[in-house]
Amino acid sequence: MKNLAVSRRYAKALILIGQEDGQAEQYNEELASVVGLFDTQDEFELALTNPLYNKKDRKKVLQAVLAATDLSAIMKSFLVLLFDKGRIAFLREIASYYKDLADELKGVVKASVISATELSSEAIEKIKDALSKKAGKTIVLNVEQDPSLIGGVVTKIGDLVLDGSVKTQLINMRETLKKGESV
Repeated sequence: MKNLAVSRRYAKALILIGQEDGQAEQYNEELASVVGLFDTQDEFELALTNPLYNKKDRKKVLQAVLAATDLSAIMKSFLVLLFDKGRIAFLREIASYYKDLADELKGVVKASVISATELSSEAIEKIKDALSKKAGKTIVLNVEQDPSLIGGVVTKIGDLVLDGSVKTQLINMRETLKKGESV
């Protein structure tokens, strides 16, 4: 849990810089490219994160790679800061949180819909439009299926959860009956 809080803190700090200098989207792309480099060059990530290697040598590797890139000065400084603070291993999580924050700046919000059965594309569009109107933002919708819901849908947008599943209604009804209240 601590790693998540640390990753969020760094992502928020970088997005604030991006808002100030108008480069938020550029930083998003740069973070994605560095994560892509980690994904394709396992040895590079290992060279930076493995404590068995001398820290000064690891930093020299980072600086040499950064010197060969066309990343912005802010991004290079940010990556060196992550390395110096021992947080370079959190880069993927930081980049993920940063992307969400950058999307939010552009007025794009992620939402998810989980349904008991497969939804038609028409139903998905209606849900997407309703959420878009409700949030006043563009919605990127992730649709999943979970037969255990029995029926209905569960919608999540940010921290808000709208649970209209039959499963939850039955659980709530059971709790009400246990308390002896009338339904």
